[in-house]
Amino acid sequence: MEIKEIIQKTNAFLADEFEVSPESITPEADLKATLELDSLDYIDLVVAIENNFGFKVKPEDFQGIVTFQDFYDYVIERVKQKELV
Repeated sequence: MEIKEIIQKTNAFLADEFEVSPESITPEADLKATLELDSLDYIDLVVAIENNFGFKVKPEDFQGIVTFQDFYDYVIERVKQKELV
């Protein structure tokens, strides 16, 4: 899966799942603030990632993810790891 495709897919499910404008999702935007995430929303985010990309997410994986770019980097790395298996 190409990086651009991963980012587009990620933005689409985030906009839909969290009911935000796709235009508000930019690489430098704060993930938590933009999506208005609370602790229960993180569970929804984990489920959405697992459903869309087919890999398991651990809660500690979110430490250090602040911006959408951090999130993209995480998803891209995990997708690449999955493709190598």
